[in-house]
Amino acid sequence: MTVNITVPELGESVLDATVSAWLKQEGDFVNMGDVLVELETDKVNVEVGAKVSGVLQKIQAPKGSDVKVGDVLGLLDEKQSQAKTPQPVAEAEPLKEAAQGTPAERAPVRQVSPVAARLAREKNVDLDKVAGSGGDGRVTRADVESYLRAAEKQDAAKLESDAAAPGRADSSASRSEARVKMTRRRRTIAQRLLEARQSAAMLTTFNEIDMSAAMDLRKRRNEEFQKRHGVKLGFMSLFTRAAISALKLFPALNAELDGDEIVYKNYYDIGIAIGSEEGLVVPVIRDADKLSFADIEKRIKDFSEKTRLGKLSVEDLRGGTFTITNGGVFGSLLSTPILNLPQVGILGLHKIEDRPIALNGQAAIKPMMYVALSYDHRIVDGRESVQFLVHIKQLMEDPAWMLVEG
Repeated sequence: MTVNITVPELGESVLDATVSAWLKQEGDFVNMGDVLVELETDKVNVEVGAKVSGVLQKIQAPKGSDVKVGDVLGLLDEKQSQAKTPQPVAEAEPLKEAAQGTPAERAPVRQVSPVAARLAREKNVDLDKVAGSGGDGRVTRADVESYLRAAEKQDAAKLESDAAAPGRADSSASRSEARVKMTRRRRTIAQRLLEARQSAAMLTTFNEIDMSAAMDLRKRRNEEFQKRHGVKLGFMSLFTRAAISALKLFPALNAELDGDEIVYKNYYDIGIAIGSEEGLVVPVIRDADKLSFADIEKRIKDFSEKTRLGKLSVEDLRGGTFTITNGGVFGSLLSTPILNLPQVGILGLHKIEDRPIALNGQAAIKPMMYVALSYDHRIVDGRESVQFLVHIKQLMEDPAWMLVEG
């Protein structure tokens, strides 16, 4: 019996995807549950498994194809799987059959994690050259990344050697080009950023925060905090709680525009922007106002790990009423973050840098951070945006107030 391999439900508001990779080839025997193909949506990657055991008869949607929910990706022949079911034989027969097989047929199949396989395909890495550190020699993402780092060092050493030898450097190498199709996620990011620019009256206001008190709090309490909760006390939980406090005072920044109506949200689902190799993702901490500092830190740590492993779900990314993005982790001193529509506000954090400031009539060196608030001027006034940042500045410069507020 021929069984269709179809595009499954991809999650709320996600209707189409791109075939990013086939993990099996036509003619391969697969067991029920084996991952056959990976689909890339604008939010997450989705693995499609075999519903029955059989032989992959035909691939109808090759790599790079755009598909919709319900489309047929390929065909599985379940009858052939039944033909391959082992039959009882005499005790001596298995040895005889094994001896007749080729060395390649007798060799064990190497295990590779889907994330590692995808990274290897993207970077053109021969997995036969990668040592596996997982159980039973399984190749993990970390193994591929380690191989790439080693290869980069070798290439750098070769370039250095070529540069040191007159006449050996190839001057044409610096003028080569590569044309690579944008991934679906990168296309979606580009489209949404352009939409935000074109459809919202976006403005950005700035302020700066003396991070001395926050840094002192973390220095004094981090060890005890980590022992008690199993996570470090970071600045993101402090800024998240400060932002929620400000959102309660200025509810227009926790709203969205729907036609000629403003929808005010009485809940606080805070998106935390996290950079990944495939682009920025924004998982959402739901009901963040009800969580402790430790709970927020745990959620952020969990999202970061899921992002690294490519395991974020559609549910992790759904919705959100306000977003915080931290370009400071990459060294950014100042930026103007772009709105994550339909949200009307996004808080940008930046690098902490020692700078001279005037303090009580005297010059002092303090660890300062620029913060930016981009907002939709259609429903948020300049006065509200400025006061929003001032409130965050006050809380971060005296974080004990957040404990008082609960």
